[in-house]
Amino acid sequence: MLQKTTIQFLKDLKQNNHRDWFEANRKVYEAAKADYLQLVGEVLKGVGENDGTLAILQPKECVFRINRDVRFSKDKSPYKTNMGAGFGKGGKKMILAGYYLHCEPGGSFIAGGMWMPPAPELKKIRQEIDYCFEEFDGIVTSPSFKQQLRALENSKDMVLSRPPKGYEESNPAIQYLKLKSYIASAAIPDAVLTSKELVPTIVAACKAAQPLIYFINKALEG
Repeated sequence: MLQKTTIQFLKDLKQNNHRDWFEANRKVYEAAKADYLQLVGEVLKGVGENDGTLAILQPKECVFRINRDVRFSKDKSPYKTNMGAGFGKGGKKMILAGYYLHCEPGGSFIAGGMWMPPAPELKKIRQEIDYCFEEFDGIVTSPSFKQQLRALENSKDMVLSRPPKGYEESNPAIQYLKLKSYIASAAIPDAVLTSKELVPTIVAACKAAQPLIYFINKALEG
């Protein structure tokens, strides 16, 4: 669970997203960061019982910096209003499929899979789905996956209007082959963030996402 002071810090930061306020409240931030690192450590331990790829990871290797990269953004707010962590092979620097934890009042979630893979990787994933359609379909329609994560992200901007090159509309896997991302997520209610149910909730969602992550990484690593 996260401390209520951590959640309050994120709320206050959203209303005071500038350097002077942040520096005046740096000690509060450091306490919030330590709290989040502890949470990530508990999650790594829980998920690692079933996913050996996380065994060597430390929380600090997974937690993203709170500073925003504003070089190419119209929004020049210097800080993120969430705390995030990526854990998979390579931690937050992972180039394969993995897990992502996003904690933000009113918008927290846990996700698993691969977001917007580059063209070469996307081609490999689609080929694996085409070759192993029944296996992939079984993963994303399994009771545990549907219960914890509902379905793969398939909003309009995440789906091609036409079949990708080399595939026909009649392909039995076409609904998956048209996807631009292979990721699923579960919202985390604010009330859960500061409850003892937080870690079990995150771990359960990660366990449900694990077969999807393994499938994608099998396609990418060969």
